[in-house]
Amino acid sequence: MQGFDGFMWLLSTAFTLFSGFAFFDAAARRDDAYRAADKQSKPFWLIILGIAFVVSLIFGILSFLPIAGLIATIVYMVDVRPALRGLPGGGRSRRGGGSSSDGPYGPYNGGR
Repeated sequence: MQGFDGFMWLLSTAFTLFSGFAFFDAAARRDDAYRAADKQSKPFWLIILGIAFVVSLIFGILSFLPIAGLIATIVYMVDVRPALRGLPGGGRSRRGGGSSSDGPYGPYNGGR
């Protein structure tokens, strides 16, 4: 029985890390990237993935709620994340406050 308990602990820990990664990945994406990829909104995914993360911390893996959270996390990882990463810039939030019209050598001013 100890081997099974150890396996379930490992599985529960893996799911918690997986859902945590998905939550932080969703938080790092721009809000408008979700609309551009024609997916649910960023707050929607943050709520769903946040609940999945907390439920995995509380219940482990042998309950209905963590399994539902695992399904939601898998949907994000195999459907939403690739769509966001396919956008220009990968859908990531810009650091440094630059404009979307900034080029590699500074802002593009339209030939003025």
